[in-house]
Amino acid sequence: MDVFSALQTAVSGLRAQAFSLDNISGNIANSQTTGYKRIDTSFVDLIAERNAKHQVAGSVAAYSELTNTIQGNMKDTGVSTNMALNGNGFFVVQKKTTDAGGASSFSPTNLYSRRGDFAPDKDGYLVNGAGSYLTGASLDPVTGQTVSTGPIQISSAILPAKATTTITYEANLPKTPTTAGAKANNGLLPPPADGAADPRVLDGTGTGKVEAADAQSLIDNSVAGPSLTVYTAAGAPVSVQTRWAKVANASGDTKDTWNLFYADKASVSGNQTSWTNVGQAFQFGASGQMTMPTGGTVAIPTMEVDGVGIGPLTLDLGGGLTQYASSSGTVKTDALKQNGYASGTLSSVEVAENGIISGTYSNGSVIDLARVEVVQFVNADGLKPDSLGNYTQTVASGEPISGLNDTTVVGANVEQSNTDIAAEFSKMIVTQQAYSANTRVMSTAQTMISDLLNVIR
Repeated sequence: MDVFSALQTAVSGLRAQAFSLDNISGNIANSQTTGYKRIDTSFVDLIAERNAKHQVAGSVAAYSELTNTIQGNMKDTGVSTNMALNGNGFFVVQKKTTDAGGASSFSPTNLYSRRGDFAPDKDGYLVNGAGSYLTGASLDPVTGQTVSTGPIQISSAILPAKATTTITYEANLPKTPTTAGAKANNGLLPPPADGAADPRVLDGTGTGKVEAADAQSLIDNSVAGPSLTVYTAAGAPVSVQTRWAKVANASGDTKDTWNLFYADKASVSGNQTSWTNVGQAFQFGASGQMTMPTGGTVAIPTMEVDGVGIGPLTLDLGGGLTQYASSSGTVKTDALKQNGYASGTLSSVEVAENGIISGTYSNGSVIDLARVEVVQFVNADGLKPDSLGNYTQTVASGEPISGLNDTTVVGANVEQSNTDIAAEFSKMIVTQQAYSANTRVMSTAQTMISDLLNVIR
């Protein structure tokens, strides 16, 4: 290498170290930027083609080295719509363009970001602090099915009322019920003594009703069942009181058989109400397992309480109705819920680990509203950094792969910059020393050239 080549090499060193300092300064400047990924610098030597016997050290070039796969620390913000990714992956975001006729419009180009400080704008769209809008799937609050994809909008509209269609119930009925008439009737509900229609369903399905005049007999020969509130199509709550009555003990081909009755009035006071049989014989084998109904569900075409019609309903037993011996002789309810609710207004939202955004309403309902879109790349460091904390897809990064995989979404948190200030200052000192050393090479080469010119003179 001659003196002029040394001078050129020193210049390349100055450029490389200046490039490194540029990255360092950017990292320090963005040390408090949410979701920022620092950019490191890698150096590559450039060797001129020479004979192996005369190989010399070459010049240097500097390249950016991304750290998109290195996660920053989580910070709890207390803002429910903020979110961070614990693991690999990126939020899919879009930029808002122009509003035409008052409607929001967005660029169809997807960008990718780790910045998760999302909050609703005036229209309910989730936008981060850099102005990028979170995309995903909006869900129907009633069915839970996807209704649209794109920027997520959290609606503050009133949640419509939903009529109860399914009651899920699991319980254990006592082998020997404790009733007031246990001795006289062997624990069973007897037929009415006044010749009225028999309200019992002894096998399969049927109809039956206990009139108010015979209500005391039902109360004396049955045990209390579950009480719950169901809802009409208009969202009106209706209180339903039930009782279980055993109508047959196992003998020969007859199995232990129970009937379920509900009160025809919401407020049950003594025997001042009639009771309606749901119309199904619940039968149990010797092991205590239910043998009828075989499907585990009972269809109730209609239910009328205080003159208000409810239904049709499905009583879903979920395989959880049994008849085991019980020392208390009463019904033990293990699960009881229904799927109806009154109308309500949105009170708060929450982001789950699976990326589902759910809303809690004033009626107590928790409804899934949206699903956040998260993608991953085979080579995340191949993405091209864009402004505002966004990245764009490149050939090197590969196609986006939808799904969380092993990543989880952490609600009410944001990911901080992965910049380590102490490490950046250390790199800055080394860069400054290398830059100064390159200037010494330049000054030495200049002195040598001057000396050579003086020899010629």
